[in-house]
Amino acid sequence: MLNDLALWLPALAMLAACAATPSPAPVAPPAPRTTPVSLDGLADGIKHYRNRHGGDYAKYAPEQIVEIAENLLLYQRANGGWIENQDPTRILDAAERARVAADQAKPEISFDNRNVFSQVEYLAAVSAQTYDARYGAAAVRGIQAMLAHQIAGCGGWPHTVPGREPYHGHITIADDVTSGVLTLLRRVAEGAPTFIFIAPELRARAYDAVARGDACLLRLQIVQAGQLAGWAGQYDRQTLQPALGRSYELPALVAWETTGVVRYLMGIESPPPEVVRAVEGAVAWLERSRLTGLRIETFPAEPVKYQYHTSTTDRRLVADPAAPPLWARFYDLADNSVVLANRDGKRVAAYDQIARERRTGYDWYGEWPARLLSAEVPAWRARVSPSSQGRPSH
Repeated sequence: MLNDLALWLPALAMLAACAATPSPAPVAPPAPRTTPVSLDGLADGIKHYRNRHGGDYAKYAPEQIVEIAENLLLYQRANGGWIENQDPTRILDAAERARVAADQAKPEISFDNRNVFSQVEYLAAVSAQTYDARYGAAAVRGIQAMLAHQIAGCGGWPHTVPGREPYHGHITIADDVTSGVLTLLRRVAEGAPTFIFIAPELRARAYDAVARGDACLLRLQIVQAGQLAGWAGQYDRQTLQPALGRSYELPALVAWETTGVVRYLMGIESPPPEVVRAVEGAVAWLERSRLTGLRIETFPAEPVKYQYHTSTTDRRLVADPAAPPLWARFYDLADNSVVLANRDGKRVAAYDQIARERRTGYDWYGEWPARLLSAEVPAWRARVSPSSQGRPSH
């Protein structure tokens, strides 16, 4: 036995030495590798912030998704929403962070300029990459805010709550308010991978909201001269009639927003016949509303600083037989003529009668439906034709 013990003594000494040596500190797992999340949904609000305040400030790079997400958490109101026209890429100092944090208790939120649903989309994407539950929880609160503010009756969404202006409470199609919220909620309801963390109860609520919202869009589609046409920018929530937005946004059919609604409806995987009819009616209206032989020309001008932007150029509408098709933003509800106006709310007959502030600070003409009509609609028709039960004629 002594011989056996002698054999084990070196091994026992080694074990004792190892026990006396402190264990190395645990190595933290490497931070998850992340990739940039698109800021496209937030771009409208960022642009408006920079137009008003200037863009000469420190910013996070697009790949700094955690820092941007932290800003979105800071800007989120306690009720789950966000105010419009903020730049979450802005690097805030301590005083600014304290000021933003103090605003969290304020009730006002806005869906204007593609707001709220874009923040939710961004936070959900960052949560999927980082596994940080705080971002997913913030996205859930944003979804709950969207559901809480769906307008009873028709089922669209307002511009801003609580409203500061008469048009804030209208059912809002402008700036993708209703179609943007519905796009996000449809992804939630269908269990898109980014939203896999959403609880079944909330997903079911999103499904019901989408059904109501889709029915609202179909109900609000304008009938012009007996034919389905496009959508107005906003509607009175009681009468469901096209309503005045800002003073220069007269009740009218709107080409830009109609394009957004059509894209949303075309995104429905198996559209029922009434959705197919709505799309085809709007497409036909966009086709007959195109303007040819005209283009917007931008030229240098004496710089002028306005409240919401600084103009260093001016614009004019010129004849050009070689120009691509152009669309006006607004068309008359009855005769489909182009609608132009100034901040005084008075309709004018020609583009050069619009004040420079509104010519350079607002897009009265654009090519918004061009790609929709040339590429997206043909692809959609090819996809849905077996189940569309035939397309209606116009």
